Amino acid sequence: MPELRKLFIALAVVALFAGLASAQVGTGTGTASGLPFTCGVTNGAVTPTLRAEGYTELTGDIVIVCSGGSATPIGSLVPTANITLFLNTTVTSRLLPTTTVSNASEALLLVDEPGSALSGYGPQVPQNFCGNPNVGAGAGGCVEYVGTSTNTPMGAVAGVPVQTSPAGTTAGANVFQGVTSGNQVTFYGIPAMAPATSGETRVFRITNVRVNANGVTAGGATPGSVTASLSINSSTSLAITNSTLTVGFVEQGLSPTNTLLRGSGNTGSASSNGSSFAQCSSASVTSTTSTTAAVGVLQFQENFATAFKIRQSAVSQNIPGTIYNSESGFIEPLVNAASTTLGTTSIAGLADFGTRLKATFNNVPAGVSLFVSTHDVINDFNGGFTSPYTAYQAALVVSEAASDGGNGAGPALSAQTSTFAVVQNTSSVLVPYAPVAINAATGTGMAVWEVINTNPAQIDTIDFGLYINYSANAAANSPAPGTISVTLSFAPTPAGGSFTSTTGAAASSTLPIPRFSDSLDITKNVAVINLCTTPMLYPYVINVNGFDTGIAIANTTTDPFGTSAQAGTCSLYFYGSSAPTATGTNPFVTPVVATGTVYANLASTLAPGFSGYMIANCNFQFAHGFAFVSDVGARNLAMGYLPLIFTSTNRSATEALNN
Repeated sequence: MPELRKLFIALAVVALFAGLASAQVGTGTGTASGLPFTCGVTNGAVTPTLRAEGYTELTGDIVIVCSGGSATPIGSLVPTANITLFLNTTVTSRLLPTTTVSNASEALLLVDEPGSALSGYGPQVPQNFCGNPNVGAGAGGCVEYVGTSTNTPMGAVAGVPVQTSPAGTTAGANVFQGVTSGNQVTFYGIPAMAPATSGETRVFRITNVRVNANGVTAGGATPGSVTASLSINSSTSLAITNSTLTVGFVEQGLSPTNTLLRGSGNTGSASSNGSSFAQCSSASVTSTTSTTAAVGVLQFQENFATAFKIRQSAVSQNIPGTIYNSESGFIEPLVNAASTTLGTTSIAGLADFGTRLKATFNNVPAGVSLFVSTHDVINDFNGGFTSPYTAYQAALVVSEAASDGGNGAGPALSAQTSTFAVVQNTSSVLVPYAPVAINAATGTGMAVWEVINTNPAQIDTIDFGLYINYSANAAANSPAPGTISVTLSFAPTPAGGSFTSTTGAAASSTLPIPRFSDSLDITKNVAVINLCTTPMLYPYVINVNGFDTGIAIANTTTDPFGTSAQAGTCSLYFYGSSAPTATGTNPFVTPVVATGTVYANLASTLAPGFSGYMIANCNFQFAHGFAFVSDVGARNLAMGYLPLIFTSTNRSATEALNN
């Protein structure tokens, strides 16, 4: 994996600068070109695909390559220009306010590819930040003068801008902070010295522009597009070509078809109703095999190969033009601001965490506990990792919006829950799991994992184990019957409560990056708690022509075998001649039949004038019945029989009658 990423980076650097290989950057030597000062705008690399769920998606870099013009005299001020980028959606780059500008952002403009080690003076100069985003290199800001090779510490060629005075020896600022407003970002006072000499170029790179991709229509045969238009205002004559380009394509990040619940063995998709559990049969995560507790596998699959990203792929992501395929962009520690909300210093380009995957559980009944695996699994019983990976792809974190902390080679994950145990399996590969905190008032709970290992060259699928735990108490109707669902999404989202859809879709200095919308969340049923029922067929019931049928139903859950005592009603469905049709009489619902008691009635009372068969469905286990058919008074003819019992003790009445 690291070798593959290095190959991508190397290829990206070659591709990005192939057009500059024949020209030095940021010099001022050679023969005068005699051409006008002109600039062309191109994409800095391949145009990235952005997640339609994302509020803070990184667009592709924009590179402005300029040539020609007249030489600026040595010792004079370098002319400046204001460069504004207009996008078709809101700019959401993190705000890093200064003492003078509240909406200065992490969006940066780099002059002459500093730190890239390309040929020429500019790429070999250290990255020097201008702390005056409102004026840049203009008057009162980081003013720059044209110097010569004799007054530079690097012995560079003529035409090098220096700071403070014509005779200075400190290289001028080459990193400028953008100021955002709605759907635009402006870089003020950018030094725009014409290369002047033949074969030389001046390069401006705009990076770390994040946008609200959720505001762009996505999907279909043609994905949505984020477009950018460039405007340059300068005191010098400066022509620009190809000023509008596409900087991102927009597609849904999570696969809408393959993000779902799979069976506990991860061999196929689970039922649309979720896994079935009986109210009268306990499920325990501490059992020997935990097969009774296994609900299934929560599967998250990306819709395109770079939808899942780690926080950062290198300690120093500061080489201009390099594709890092991470949530972080071009990281520039010199550009930063303290954030009391995030509890850390925010650094330009540095995301707060890698892609986070969230499972929000709904309608969890009282008495039911849910558990999830603390990292990705092969299935509910195998805690290994999926081939060809040699390490886990994601890990459970304490909350959806907590920052991972400072800059580093890999994410410093937030503290995981302190409760760990193991689910045994036949391969003796343990599955570490942790409880999901359930809000008793709302029946909701949340689990969040952070991506820590991914391959940007393939579609990744990440699976997590889900388990249920409860003690059966059918007599107390616990756990209550119903369907538990899960909403699968990226994280954080407005539903988590740390921001709203309005604030999340705007630039902020306090909200986490990345962050996502709830608009494309995927909801699936994961488990259904069914009443324990006993359906019975009475094949012959009559109360016409002088006959009547006595019907008895016994609740035998009180026994010497340790059966859980239960109580419930029985629904009596009549089919045949003169079957009742009025609502409430077919089915006829008996009073609650207590454990250890017998309910008895006559067909003439339940369904006057009826002849046919009857199905009784009782909401408790081990119901047994008896029917007695006779003429009135049982003078001439009488017979009794036992009804047929269907084997469906853990299905609802509807399921029992339709199967």
